[in-house]
Amino acid sequence: MEEALRHEVAFWAKRGGLLFKQARHAASLNQKALADVSGTSRTTLSAYEHGRKSPTLETAGRILDAAGFRLALEAKIEFAAEVGADGRTFHVPSRLPRLPVAAALGVLRLGERVFDLADRDERRAAYVALLSEGSPQELLGHVDGVLLVELWDELILPPDIRAGWWPLVEEARHEAGVVN
Repeated sequence: MEEALRHEVAFWAKRGGLLFKQARHAASLNQKALADVSGTSRTTLSAYEHGRKSPTLETAGRILDAAGFRLALEAKIEFAAEVGADGRTFHVPSRLPRLPVAAALGVLRLGERVFDLADRDERRAAYVALLSEGSPQELLGHVDGVLLVELWDELILPPDIRAGWWPLVEEARHEAGVVN
């Protein structure tokens, strides 16, 4: 048990370090500059980035803020595998994901097919393919919950897939005050 806890702490320390490094690079800052503006030392920031030390939540927030980012709580999305009437498995998330604009409106390569998600008709075709045969990773990377809800009534889906996703769409519509 103690060994497992040590491994988990090390995992999160390294993952947190990568976040600091990504934020620093995105802000075009070197370690000294970020350390100076965040009120920490370069040596300590380096230890955080390499997973040798773990900052408090307050310190992590201060460092990320100095780099132009904020620490935020994001709900975890889990997937249930369901078997359709045709015997094929499709995946349904526990909640609808929200994507950064670049991902939501980017280009999707699904098998040999290429979809421009910025084009509404192509996004509709892509969402039908993704909801029917997409892996959890593909769904998380390319299906935006708001865009899905907006297209929902136009998607031609097998009844079992529509039934699996319907509660999520209905919940999102209800939260938005949209009445059908």
